[in-house]
Amino acid sequence: MASRFLSLAEVQEILSISAAQAYSLVRSGDLPAIQVGPKKVWRVESAKLEEYIARQYDRTRARIDSGDL
Repeated sequence: MASRFLSLAEVQEILSISAAQAYSLVRSGDLPAIQVGPKKVWRVESAKLEEYIARQYDRTRARIDSGDL
């Protein structure tokens, strides 16, 4: 069974981005996340990551259609 929540390290690996980029996505609110536990570690729900990816596809498609790319 796949885990419902991902660590930022897992998000980083899935998206092939740096740790700073993953943290920035969460801090900016572009990628919804929660803090859990006494150490307040960030966790991203798998479904939210999939929604983020879908939004990025839509934004890219819109940029292509408008001639920005």
